[in-house]
Amino acid sequence: MLLPCEIGVQTVLPAIRALMARTIIEKHGMKEKQVAEILGLSQSAISRYTKKNRGNIITIENVPEVQKLIDQMVHLLLYEKPNQTTEILDLLCQTCSLIRKKGLMCKLCHKKVRENQAEICEFCRSN
Repeated sequence: MLLPCEIGVQTVLPAIRALMARTIIEKHGMKEKQVAEILGLSQSAISRYTKKNRGNIITIENVPEVQKLIDQMVHLLLYEKPNQTTEILDLLCQTCSLIRKKGLMCKLCHKKVRENQAEICEFCRSN
């Protein structure tokens, strides 16, 4: 059985990282190397995120509620370093949950699970 969280790790997490990287670069004028240090990733990964070569399996940048959560995470990372881990994890989970509730992951999830499971899947939209 493939869990929605497993699919989220493969698709949603990279999309969130990509949107965070692009937000930091575009709204805060930082370079890829700086963003890599902030997000704990390689400069190469940031480059692939910004060029949409990675993290583009699902589209989340047009969802205002998602962008609001991304902006909150970016603010914490850039300006409020103390106690950021718990707050960022909470915002990350909220973002993933919002993406699932909006059904943005459903098409991918249905491709990866057996037919009979896909038909009865309501977990994402109910939690």
